[in-house]
Amino acid sequence: MEFLYEKVAYLKGLADGLDIDESTKEGRLLISIIDILEDFADAIVELDEGAEEITEYVEAMDEDLANVEDDFYEDDIYEDEDDENDEIDFVEIECPNCHEDVYIDEDLLYEDDVDVVCPRCHEIVDFGEIEDYHHDDDTEEDE
Repeated sequence: MEFLYEKVAYLKGLADGLDIDESTKEGRLLISIIDILEDFADAIVELDEGAEEITEYVEAMDEDLANVEDDFYEDDIYEDEDDENDEIDFVEIECPNCHEDVYIDEDLLYEDDVDVVCPRCHEIVDFGEIEDYHHDDDTEEDE
């Protein structure tokens, strides 16, 4: 913004070199215009400095926000990864009641205090009656 001050200084120099008489109407007008241009140059420089300060402040806020986002969303990323690693494994068994093949969460086979209900006949499945079952990882694609 130094160029504004240089141009105003040039105009002042021209006015002085032309021996503009401030006692005439035209002289007062030209000198007033040059003074106002100097005021405009001052205002523009102040605005530019303020804009630079605001830009620096916004950049600092943006960096802080990025850090907060990294901290906040980093936990979500790990939770999502954990969820993906905790896939449910199903086993295919024949229900001893209705003799239909059904898929049951493998973890339920090892729970003693959980009653598993057959999704077909809605009867409680007694795992003691099930002699063998086979593990099936691709149940979602089969269904």
